[in-house]
Amino acid sequence: MGHPREQGKQVVYRIRVRGAIDAGWSEWFHGLAISPQAGGDTLLTGPVRDQAALHGLLAKIRDLGLPLLSVERVDAAPGAAERHSGCGEDEITKR
Repeated sequence: MGHPREQGKQVVYRIRVRGAIDAGWSEWFHGLAISPQAGGDTLLTGPVRDQAALHGLLAKIRDLGLPLLSVERVDAAPGAAERHSGCGEDEITKR
């Protein structure tokens, strides 16, 4: 169950992984846009229905054996984002 103010709306996430993912995998990743990044990383971006769907996406990344670098929730307001690093670094929250 999500936060009460988030019910009924999809939240956009940016998920960065180490390794290349072909754009053809977009449908398997629930329609997220797949963008190759410098250094061989891949950025998956798009709306995620709820926390269960987010955990499902993260499980797919795990199952492919791709190291998770970061998960960033993108809010509508510029500069308002919550970042959770997959590298064991401290959580960073900007508001």
